[in-house]
Amino acid sequence: MNNVRANSIAGLSILGCLALAAGTVWAGSGQNVGAARNVILFIGDGMGVSTVTATRIFVGQQAGGPGEDHELSFERFPHLALVKTYNTNQQVPDSAGTATAMHTGVKTRAGVIGVGPGAARGDCPGGLANRLTTLGEKAVAAGLAVGIVSTTRITHATPAAVFAHAPERNWENDGAIPASQRARGCRDIAEQLIEFPFDTALGGGAANFYGRKRGGRRAADEADLVQQWSASTGGSFAATRKEMFEADRERPLLGLFHASHMSYMLDREADSPEPTLSEMTRAALERLGRSKKGYYLMVEGGRIDHGHHEGRAGYALTETAEFARAVAVADEMTSAEDTLILVTADHSHVFTIAGYPTRGNPILGLVHGNDERGEALSKPTLAADGKPYTTLGYWNGPGA
Repeated sequence: MNNVRANSIAGLSILGCLALAAGTVWAGSGQNVGAARNVILFIGDGMGVSTVTATRIFVGQQAGGPGEDHELSFERFPHLALVKTYNTNQQVPDSAGTATAMHTGVKTRAGVIGVGPGAARGDCPGGLANRLTTLGEKAVAAGLAVGIVSTTRITHATPAAVFAHAPERNWENDGAIPASQRARGCRDIAEQLIEFPFDTALGGGAANFYGRKRGGRRAADEADLVQQWSASTGGSFAATRKEMFEADRERPLLGLFHASHMSYMLDREADSPEPTLSEMTRAALERLGRSKKGYYLMVEGGRIDHGHHEGRAGYALTETAEFARAVAVADEMTSAEDTLILVTADHSHVFTIAGYPTRGNPILGLVHGNDERGEALSKPTLAADGKPYTTLGYWNGPGA
């Protein structure tokens, strides 16, 4: 599903890309047929229709209502569409292939980033021969500022699709590339990021930028891509929420807030040094808004997907709720007169909503149905095996 705050896009083919890519698109408030000066693409990784439905109820119930009639921030956008999701070689797509489709307009294989379907996964020469131009590269060529925000490693599949070209999504650091492929000219995603002229890049994945001396994963023990980037750009580096907000807005900003993926919202202490997705979105927009020619910003709620992979619905829904808060921040900080906001997902999950729970039944709880008169039952409804069951479930995986 995709939601859109309407504008056409001068010089950028993101609507065409989305039509070829994934999910549901929501587009932001207002009617404007002019060309957008700024474009913000929100990607809820793994945020399928059932996730949106369950999160709507979850957030509404947290606010004290029954939940079903609640609206998430992007559900108030006036434009809604459904598009097909698949890779050229898979019925069920992965984040690398779908994010590449969004950022190049070309459907491709699963597991590759910024590379066309003519390249086999893991084949360096094939990747080099089938390189696609990304939306991030087009934005830079047009003089726009570029921002990348994610709760995953900043070198992970979705954020990497803004700037990188790799025939294997797992080549996030040079130590992950087989020596035979490195010798053929392929570079890791972290190295490609520090060479890309971004204005703001915020997320996790610090270990991919350092060697073993600093607890990283790069092949050279002394490697320090952050220092290398700072020296070449004069940019600021942030490792905490405080450093992010205090960084000089006149300089590029690289924020790496965790060695790997950023912490789940539910696992954070109140004084966590990690910024939330909505805080990173705010920080990015405060910086990008200075651009005289406009900007392109990609924001990913990446840990929605991870919560589902682990079969933990509460984690996935809490991450989706924070994702919706990030969309609200962008909607409040920008105007439909010059900024196009799109909200989409790259794929869904085997996440189900089952049974006939009564109105207002806790979305994370056991199903309590209605009696023959349509009144709520005080005891959980029992399945055919005589056992109670939850409204939310997973068809396979650890939560099945």
